[in-house]
Amino acid sequence: MSKVYVSAVLDAPIGRVWARIREFNGLAGWVPAVAASEIVGGGTGEALGSVRVLTLGDGGIVKERLLAVDDFDHSYRYSIIESPLPIENYVARIALKPVTSSDRTFVEWSGEFDVLVGDPEDLRKLFGEGVYGAGLARLAEILGTAG
Repeated sequence: MSKVYVSAVLDAPIGRVWARIREFNGLAGWVPAVAASEIVGGGTGEALGSVRVLTLGDGGIVKERLLAVDDFDHSYRYSIIESPLPIENYVARIALKPVTSSDRTFVEWSGEFDVLVGDPEDLRKLFGEGVYGAGLARLAEILGTAG
């Protein structure tokens, strides 16, 4: 099993950060690799089991399912159910924690997956830098923070 972990401290209160990332269908608004997102199958993007179809910048299509959302703990988990990447059993989690001494937010984005073919390090780098890291950097820009 390959694991990826990226974290950042955003110079914004947790409520503001959560409001920006909470919507399961909102990834295209803050992750540069995602060109578009659409909820399919009649879901709302709020309900467990909702499926989003992501169109990537290179035209690839990824389907993901919302597994859990916790508004109290400011976190959600999702899985990839269809992807052009040679992976399976992908599950990721985004979680926020308040930095109470400064009204900032600590963000963690982690994922686990099995690699079917190829170099696991290449896929860890793709997710860690190309998705998670780039997404958190863009989120910092959107929220007007230095990260």
